[in-house]
Amino acid sequence: MAKVLIVDDSPTQIFTLKKMIEEWGHEALVAENGNEALEIARQQQPHVILMDIVMPGMSGFQATRKLSKDKVTRGIPVIFVSTKSGEADRVWGMRQGATAFVTKPVNPELLFSAISDAIAA
Repeated sequence: MAKVLIVDDSPTQIFTLKKMIEEWGHEALVAENGNEALEIARQQQPHVILMDIVMPGMSGFQATRKLSKDKVTRGIPVIFVSTKSGEADRVWGMRQGATAFVTKPVNPELLFSAISDAIAA
């Protein structure tokens, strides 16, 4: 069982992703913004982070950059889960330190595969 941190400002998305994660036998942690994600990641050391991009305050891009520069959290894989589906967003996300990019609405098989790959790496 892995700890998966879900970072999203949408209660609907959090509910949907949390349900999937728990059905797959993992523990789901939740953060509603980038600042909260940084704090939870440092304290809980999740095995993988599912990061939305568009959030108030700190974007997912900014939060991922901070996570990848912090010696405590830089080894935690980040998977972007976002409605932003353009190639530029995908490339920029990977440059920020993400290991994968899954677009919303989420295809459960793609997300499961991305999480499994991130945990196995």
